[in-house]
Formats: sequence, structure tokens, C-alpha cells
Amino acid sequence: MNHQSSPTDLPTGFRRTVLVALPIRPSGPDTVEGVLLAAARVIARVGLHHGDYVLDALGRDGVDVPLFIRPMSVVGAIRYAATGSPQHTSTLADMAVNFLALSLDGGPVWRDWRSLEQHVDDWSDTVDKATAVGVLESVATAPERAA
Repeated sequence: MNHQSSPTDLPTGFRRTVLVALPIRPSGPDTVEGVLLAAARVIARVGLHHGDYVLDALGRDGVDVPLFIRPMSVVGAIRYAATGSPQHTSTLADMAVNFLALSLDGGPVWRDWRSLEQHVDDWSDTVDKATAVGVLESVATAPERAA
């Protein structure tokens, strides 16, 4: 048999376990502007959903499609861009939603986090995909344009 040894073979024929260092997985965006731009790309790719954060969020309609492939609302896309899931939140996702809410129509009357999130969700239910992507990109790049 024509057997070639590999670097993990020992002279006695036994094998040893070798630790292989893999490159660190690239992390997601780490700024509010980066999250908003990533959310715009997500909506452009999967589509905009009106209603809940993601189409059939509880999976009751027999949709066997992973959550990250389903159309998302703007809030769901922001959460996905920040955490990797449209159903989980983080401080960065909340900051991005709040920043967007205060940029839309002067913001809601109440400034608590639920009102801010509801303001973005209500707004996303009234726009189409192209408008949502355009507004997300515009709000994300507004500090650059102002400088």
C-alpha cells in the first residue's frame, strides 16, 4: 500500500491531536452607523416585511425557511445586523433603533425605548423596500455628510 505520512503521524504509527488555530470569525458592525448600513443591506437582500419583526416569527405557518432568509421589518433587520438574529437585541441594536427613531419625523412624543422602537416599526409598515433602504443609508451617512 502506498501510504504517505502526514505531519500528525508519530514514528510509532500512532496519531497525536494537533491544535489548529483558525482565524477569528469577523465580527459584525460595531457602530450605530455600521448597524444601520448593514440593516439596509439585509432589507435589500431579503425584502421588507410589514408587521412583526420577521415573516412568521413563530413558525406556525409551516415555513421551514431559516429566520435570516425571511423578509424582515426595519427593527428586525437592525437586530439581525447587530446580533445575528432578528429576535434578539443588544445595546448596540437598541442604540441604532433609537437613533433611527429620533431621525424619523422628529421622533415619537414619548422618548422611552418602547415608544422609539414602536415609532420605527410603525414607520416601516408604511414604506416600501426601496424607501426603507434609502432612509437607512441616509441616516447612517448623515454624520459624514454633516462633517
